[in-house]
Amino acid sequence: MKKQGKQIQIEQSVHNLARAIFIVNKHAKAAPNPKFLYLLKRKALEKLIVEGKAKKVGLHFSRNPKNSQQQSDVLVSAGDYYFHMPPSKEDIEQLPHLGELDQVYRNPKTQLSLSLAKQLLQNYVGIKDEEKKPIQKSYQKPVFKKLGQSYF
Repeated sequence: MKKQGKQIQIEQSVHNLARAIFIVNKHAKAAPNPKFLYLLKRKALEKLIVEGKAKKVGLHFSRNPKNSQQQSDVLVSAGDYYFHMPPSKEDIEQLPHLGELDQVYRNPKTQLSLSLAKQLLQNYVGIKDEEKKPIQKSYQKPVFKKLGQSYF
């Protein structure tokens, strides 16, 4: 970890990237608008797979299938962590099906702030958060007119 001004830089190792993906995924499950967090997770996993730093293990039945229809997710191994992501057609055709999700295995406990995890993944993937921050309007003093005068 290096401090650079006010920002803290973390090395982009497989272990640190996997930790950051874990934190982003954990927060996305409860976020009011999780689209960007899930996009960040997916892009980071895809890049790790392309670079050979993570691998697709197989398919699992989804715990929360859409429209009550059976659905499978790709199990991805990155460092000491396992993640699920939506499968492509090639994944369904090529990867072995592992059956039900094994509830015994858990990812390691992780301590990392969401902002630091997002910063690390954004730097790694090269996308920025387009979330619009509310613009604060400057305060205007109220204008009082004399009785009978128009406000316009």
